[in-house]
Amino acid sequence: MTGGKPDMTLDMAAVDRAVYAALAEDLGDPPRDVTSEATIEAGQIDTAELVARSAGVVAGLPVAARVFAATSAGTTEFREIAAEGDRVARGDVLAVVTGRTRTLLTAERTALNLLCRMSGVATHTRRWADALAGSKARVLDTRKTTPGLRALEKYAVRVGGGTNKRMGLYDVAMIKDNHKLAAGGIAAAYHRVRAEFPEVAVQVEVTTVVEAREAVEAGAGFLLCDNMRPEDLREVVRAVGDRVELEATGGLTLDTAADYAATGVDYLSVGGLTHSSPILDVAMDLRPR
Repeated sequence: MTGGKPDMTLDMAAVDRAVYAALAEDLGDPPRDVTSEATIEAGQIDTAELVARSAGVVAGLPVAARVFAATSAGTTEFREIAAEGDRVARGDVLAVVTGRTRTLLTAERTALNLLCRMSGVATHTRRWADALAGSKARVLDTRKTTPGLRALEKYAVRVGGGTNKRMGLYDVAMIKDNHKLAAGGIAAAYHRVRAEFPEVAVQVEVTTVVEAREAVEAGAGFLLCDNMRPEDLREVVRAVGDRVELEATGGLTLDTAADYAATGVDYLSVGGLTHSSPILDVAMDLRPR
């Protein structure tokens, strides 16, 4: 994890998995929208607007577009008005979609569920990014994501100005308390991971300055400083901060973000970005005929 321009790439294979699973959940087998099929002529065409019902940061418009495409064999026209990462106000039009009315209404809830969720994550993340402005610290997410939506939620974190920690158990090794206990200590756990997976980045959770020094001496280049007070973090920064990247984690809040950033750590880890973000309310309104 380094600074610079964030990676805004959206994993479209993950998007398709999420979209088709959500549509299957909503439409059943065989897929159908009984209300729209009963009340709307098959050939009717309409235009609808996706409208923000509250202020926030937009993320997930390409995902919403994918939902409409999936329910119409690509025949709907989806035009983005806002851009990913834009701050929007209540009443702002985010996108305009035109197509068969049945299709629009069939796709509506799935498209909005994903768009509202992703925009909520981006909005929450932006609050943290703003709170850390002026410091070198950046806000990190965790693996505390909604099952099936990890790639989408972590993308939303990046849109909101945050940084992804790791995608799963496969791309970064994270030695935590239970690993240390099972392996016989920090150094033993670190060397076992390094021997088994030499190409994988290794991070070590520490709770004291003594553990921080031990992890660095073993070769660790990234430390998670778990549930430490700001004064303890400053001591860790003085002891090893010139040799490793440091992350503060555990019980952080927006009210204390600046205090933790001021210690000199590189990152603040916040599981709440993905497990506790409220949605950004977005509605779909058909234009009057």
